Amino acid sequence: MKDRVVLAYSGGLDTSVGIGWIADATGAEVIAVAVDVGQGGEDLEVIRRRALDCGAVEAYVADARDEFAEEYCMPALKANALYMDAYPLVSALSRPLIVKHLVRAARQFGASTVAHGCTGKGNDQVRFEVGITSIGPDLKCIAPIRDLALTRDKAIDYATRHKLPIETTKHNPFSIDQNVWGRAVETGYLEDIWNGPTKDVYTYTDDPTFPPVEDEVVITFHAGIPVALDGVPVTPLQAIQEMNRRAGAQGVGRIDIVEDRLVGIKSREIYEAPGAMALIAAHRELENVTVEREQARFKKRVGARWTELVYDGMWFSPLKRSLDAFIEDTQQYVSGEIRLVLHGGRATVTGRRSESSLYDFNLATYDTGDTFDQSQARGFIEIFGLTAKLAAARDARFGRGVVISGPDLLPAEGSGA
Repeated sequence: MKDRVVLAYSGGLDTSVGIGWIADATGAEVIAVAVDVGQGGEDLEVIRRRALDCGAVEAYVADARDEFAEEYCMPALKANALYMDAYPLVSALSRPLIVKHLVRAARQFGASTVAHGCTGKGNDQVRFEVGITSIGPDLKCIAPIRDLALTRDKAIDYATRHKLPIETTKHNPFSIDQNVWGRAVETGYLEDIWNGPTKDVYTYTDDPTFPPVEDEVVITFHAGIPVALDGVPVTPLQAIQEMNRRAGAQGVGRIDIVEDRLVGIKSREIYEAPGAMALIAAHRELENVTVEREQARFKKRVGARWTELVYDGMWFSPLKRSLDAFIEDTQQYVSGEIRLVLHGGRATVTGRRSESSLYDFNLATYDTGDTFDQSQARGFIEIFGLTAKLAAARDARFGRGVVISGPDLLPAEGSGA
């Protein structure tokens, strides 16, 4: 029996040519694996048939949209995951899910090798290969573009010579990856970081310069997960899709950054994530109302580290698993409603309410009915500042105290100045 290779298959030029290219280079049979994570485009059945027509011996297709939303996007939402405080891990989140299906297909069809279409410069090669070896340590990995010298001109020539049923003449200047959580655009003229993005870069969002009338939405959360929009129950997938539509119409979620790639280079990236950015804004504010102060401060650090691990392809790592447990524990009281106004590229919180709120109106108010005992403040300040006071006194004894001087300060009487 011939060796078998499982190929992450998108249905595009490179992976379609990759089927025959791998077979020619390795002598192995190729199983194509296509996973729908909400990227839109062609029907899965069309992609499955194309894979077979291009020479795959089997085609494994999976509608994983709900799985992606529930098991990958929702943990990112709970972590308020924004890499470099900006990027909501659009591509990084989908890779471990695709990896899981690749390994499942390898087991199902008896393959010993998994192939992906990444180059040697990007993050995804790491995410795929570290993920694959984390849950399938016996499997080998190859990358046709990186390892088998499959360049774009060779791919077009190969497809033409073999009369493969794919479009080879259309030229898109951008490299695009998209799913229900967002859309990533790079390369082309965007590689000159002085060039501003033009209108043709964007698909998920409308131009926020001339927005429609503001859109007010009430998002209901339960334990950190959106469960209703304007009182209408939704699944995680439906919440993301509807917020993509409504926030996207207002131009919310456009991101233009130069980010630090895992491989050590800086890369200019354009992202569109209207639903993700609106939901994160709402979730963050509900946490402000319901999560205790010290827990919230520490969670920011945990969330940042969680985000870095996922960006770096360490979804299946022990540390990521441990951080998951902490983040999940912080969400037990993150339930309630957030009112969000979407307009002109912004998602602005204008209201919040929760039965598990830590906000006490009677303690917070400055009007009649204030229950805060202000007489306790003096003693609190004395104790809170005691260590700083003692340290300052010691510094003064050793001549290392803080020197305050300036043209407007008069010398102290008897100072000798």
